[in-house]
Amino acid sequence: MEKVRIFDTTLRDGEQSPGCSMSTAEKLVVAKQLARLGVDTIEAGFANSSGEDFESVRLIGQEVKGPMIVSLARAREDDIDRSAEALKDAKNWGIHTFIASSPLHMKHKLQMNPQEVLQAATKAVEHARRYTDNVEFSAEDASRSEPGFLVELFSAAVKAGATILNIPDTVGYTMPDEMYQLIERLKNEVYQADQVMFSVHCHNDLGMAVANSLAAVRAGARQVECTVNGIGERAGNAALEEIVMSLATRQQYYNLTCNVVAEQIYPSSRLLSQITGSQVQANKAVVGANAFAHEAGIHQDGVLKNALTYEIMTPQSVGIQENNLVLGKHSGRHALANRLNTLGFHLDEEELNQVFEKFKHLADRKKQIFDEDLEAIVTQGVRQQEDNYVLNSLTVSSGTHMVPTATVVMTIHGQKIKKAAFGDGPVDAALNTIKKITNIDCRLKAYSVKSITGGTDAQGEVSVTIEKEGVRVTGRGSDTDIVTASALAFINSLNRLSRMPGLLDQSGVIKAPEKI
Repeated sequence: MEKVRIFDTTLRDGEQSPGCSMSTAEKLVVAKQLARLGVDTIEAGFANSSGEDFESVRLIGQEVKGPMIVSLARAREDDIDRSAEALKDAKNWGIHTFIASSPLHMKHKLQMNPQEVLQAATKAVEHARRYTDNVEFSAEDASRSEPGFLVELFSAAVKAGATILNIPDTVGYTMPDEMYQLIERLKNEVYQADQVMFSVHCHNDLGMAVANSLAAVRAGARQVECTVNGIGERAGNAALEEIVMSLATRQQYYNLTCNVVAEQIYPSSRLLSQITGSQVQANKAVVGANAFAHEAGIHQDGVLKNALTYEIMTPQSVGIQENNLVLGKHSGRHALANRLNTLGFHLDEEELNQVFEKFKHLADRKKQIFDEDLEAIVTQGVRQQEDNYVLNSLTVSSGTHMVPTATVVMTIHGQKIKKAAFGDGPVDAALNTIKKITNIDCRLKAYSVKSITGGTDAQGEVSVTIEKEGVRVTGRGSDTDIVTASALAFINSLNRLSRMPGLLDQSGVIKAPEKI
């Protein structure tokens, strides 16, 4: 069977999803998991967009083995040069350059005519080919472009040296039949179409991203650009897990396969959710909490007799496994490492020691440690590696006849700061104190609490969304004490906010809080 290449853009387009920004350390953790997942290409970022993005692309290119690592670049020489600079030490890399091609984008965004776009695309591809043979060219907003112009534009890109032609449905506008016809026409009319690979990059504004991607595959596209959990701009991108499991479950229909290790799908989904703080909806296909849940009596009876009655794939096929290993305060390092490996976390000795210490601390407070507890421990450890703000201690006093008061000790730039403040309740007092210490004026837009597992000793997981100057970020924190979890979530969101360009000085260092 022919293979479909999986081009993962979780770290580039996915990260552009509101609230899903990641630090360099977090991106590297995700990239290594994507390599275990078996994706063919990782779009590590947009090297010329910021210093941090450049560093992320550079680090992933150097440390992640297996997939091709690419950087996005506009059809501009400085973007392409910056991408090449970031990836020059990588062993397997490429450049993905693009320019808009629809009449709407050319007129109002680029303020260029079609001939100028043709020239810019040709020049960009030729420039990229000076650095690497692996050059992908995308026509942004292709689904709303004139098909005849697309043929001309892609033909020019092939002549200039492009090896992959990408057809983005940038705003999720097209329908499956239209996508099929467009790919079919391009394959028939583009210059030397049989010598290049056709790719698609579909957005989900009308809920058609996966359907459009699969229609393109049926028409002959052999690369799909997608993201874990379908995260991305606006309504998101085509979901990697849905693409992969559609090809696997309906293999007789498509007669195609891919290199993805399906058993790593769920661990990848959980890892990304923990790191970004972006929850997967319960009824999400393949990886949602209800994807393999059955409540109706008729369904339960059918599944007990034969799982195939109501399950077209097994939970184990995507990496959801029964936890038969009970972890508690008497469990050792080996048992912990084994369980973490099963969950998709592959830690070195130093990282394992750090996680083991936190695991033991939690086990002293809980009777049993669940998978979700371990995921929270590992991912919180990951994000603390580059945190500007760290919680050292929190003390809260509250009751029916007293004003809630919080005393917080935090480390900022290596300096410990202690302050206290009041609030309407213990959580409000804690968050007010943190704002007082950091001196970051932001608005709390959303606050939610849920139990990670069952039981009165369960960890509470708090998710907060804050906004400053129109920028929204989401943070998560977990602890057996819900006030502490709230403080950790708020601090996590502040750390994410601190990495936004607006809060950085010219040297790229986080601005020190005032009045400390």
